Amino acid sequence: MVGHRPLNPPDAPQAIGPYSQGISTGQMVFVSGQLPIDPSTGKLLADAPVEEQTRQVLRNVRAVLAADHLEMAQVVSTTVYLSDLADFERFNAAYAEFFTEGAPPARATVQVVRVPKDAKVEISAIAVR
Repeated sequence: MVGHRPLNPPDAPQAIGPYSQGISTGQMVFVSGQLPIDPSTGKLLADAPVEEQTRQVLRNVRAVLAADHLEMAQVVSTTVYLSDLADFERFNAAYAEFFTEGAPPARATVQVVRVPKDAKVEISAIAVR
């Protein structure tokens, strides 16, 4: 592939379909939607509250970024898919824990009918060097 390379670090969960965990191209990194899967076990945190699912998702985002030597402070945009917007405040509190340096990224948050594997949250991200 000319101009971009896949990021599939071992400390992030393996993709559940035919896609890369992230793509690095030029000054940008695109992180695919991450689920609350523990990479050490490969299991979804199915019964965990939305706060813990959010933390695991963002740890997975951080692992993909680290594979290309980036940090959470370099994330400029995220897209959040929640299975229930009633969880928004609890989600938001956990999300904020990961964006404490600099300006938080731009973000869209939407409720969806269903998140893959019946997770409560999925997050994709874009980072810039």
